Amino acid sequence: MSNSTSNPSNPNSSTPEPAVNKQALVFGLIAVFLCGIGFSIIMPVVPFLVQPYVSSPGQQATVVTLLLSVYAFCVFIASPGLGALSDRFGRRPLLLICLFGSAIGYIVFGIGGALWVLFLGRIIEGLTGGSIGTIFAYFADITPREQRTKYFGWVGAMTGVGIVIGPTIGGLLAHFGYAVPMYFGAAITLVTMIYGLIYMPESLDVRHRLPRMTASRLNPFTQLFTVLSMRNLQRLLLSAFLLWIPNGSLQAIFSQFTIDNFHWQPTVIGLIFSIIGIQDIVSQGLIMPRLLKKMSDSQIATLGMVAEIVGYIFIAASAIFSFYPLLIIGMLAFGFGDSIFGPSFNGMLSKSAEASEQGRIQGGSQSIQSLARIIGPIVGGQIYVSLGHTAPAFMGVILISLAILVLYRGRKTYQ
Repeated sequence: MSNSTSNPSNPNSSTPEPAVNKQALVFGLIAVFLCGIGFSIIMPVVPFLVQPYVSSPGQQATVVTLLLSVYAFCVFIASPGLGALSDRFGRRPLLLICLFGSAIGYIVFGIGGALWVLFLGRIIEGLTGGSIGTIFAYFADITPREQRTKYFGWVGAMTGVGIVIGPTIGGLLAHFGYAVPMYFGAAITLVTMIYGLIYMPESLDVRHRLPRMTASRLNPFTQLFTVLSMRNLQRLLLSAFLLWIPNGSLQAIFSQFTIDNFHWQPTVIGLIFSIIGIQDIVSQGLIMPRLLKKMSDSQIATLGMVAEIVGYIFIAASAIFSFYPLLIIGMLAFGFGDSIFGPSFNGMLSKSAEASEQGRIQGGSQSIQSLARIIGPIVGGQIYVSLGHTAPAFMGVILISLAILVLYRGRKTYQ
């Protein structure tokens, strides 16, 4: 991909940037910001909500990871259908319905009372959590093809701001009860829905919508097979799948990891989670624009994966030496890698599909990510209990190294 012709941030380019619908852009950025808060606000307290229903730290870790896996499984089942439905009926109605469902899921999880209620809350939220694919399709609709990586970077930055604020708020609200962050997350999600109901414009022109809906488009396995059958996407999706497995494991086990190794409470856990969000802000505001001038999407993605490997090494070292500053360094490295991989991956993905297929492609990608996040927490939780606290981090080093190799071999497809 030539930097001078297809990179809008290159000052040497003589092609003016096409106009973007500002109202749609503002809504989309506010929505991902609020969703970032709603998602991350619960992360520091999940182990503490589970604790009353288990009898040992090992059981606690297992249940926490299973809750993440159940959520991911439901996203896997729902996201292709949500993406396909948004291709047929538009992005707006699907996003509003999904936001409402997520709020209900938070409330049920907060009510609790039994393990099955906690799982029910995650199931409800997961069935509507596939909306993230529709959000990316929404941004693909409103942004010119050659500028999408830049705008996906903005999405990452706004999500990062939400993730910075969310865990901190969650940790502080936990002082008033471990369920309070769940209710606050529900309120934030409902605010997003109401804002969208009033201000959100439809992004998918009627001319670009699917003329009719078939049952096969709602089948997650059919959609997964269809996306994986696209030869120009196979290596890209496989490399992302290998990266998402350990990332899902880290997300699921991180709170338990800090409790077991450093005896941290929700407030401190929330602050550490915020590191990833801070990295998103710094990377998208200062680093990503410079990288886009000098590197292709695939090169940026590879740099992100290398940074994540470094992060996993430091995370493992923090447990080996019982020295929490190494964990902070590891999270900084991991957060940087994650913040630049996401926009470059979504940029490559969106450029591979036409307007009428954006929902389907993004929904299929979300299904693959969810499949990885089903496997990651289960495998990570089991090896954490059976092989030791460093095992999930070492799994990350191995799998992401393979991911780099896969992406490198297919680099010509994405240049």
